Amino acid sequence: MQPFLFSAEEINLMCIFDTSSKDKLIAELRESLYDVYEYEMLEIYDSAISKLEKLSDDEFYEIGLYMADVFDDGEDTNNAG
Repeated sequence: MQPFLFSAEEINLMCIFDTSSKDKLIAELRESLYDVYEYEMLEIYDSAISKLEKLSDDEFYEIGLYMADVFDDGEDTNNAG
């Protein structure tokens, strides 16, 4: 499965959770389902989970969602001033 098979909505949703591993991401998505009440959002969650379950770990890492866990600390290292 290629990353482009995920919709923009699915990618955006997945990026707000722990993307360090496929299993962690699926677990967090499932856990958060209890707080989702909008039908459209439930469809996005269900679709994302279904697609993730079909991916191998290697395919998951090819998507590059793990980059969502890397945050800039706010320091500008280029300006020493």
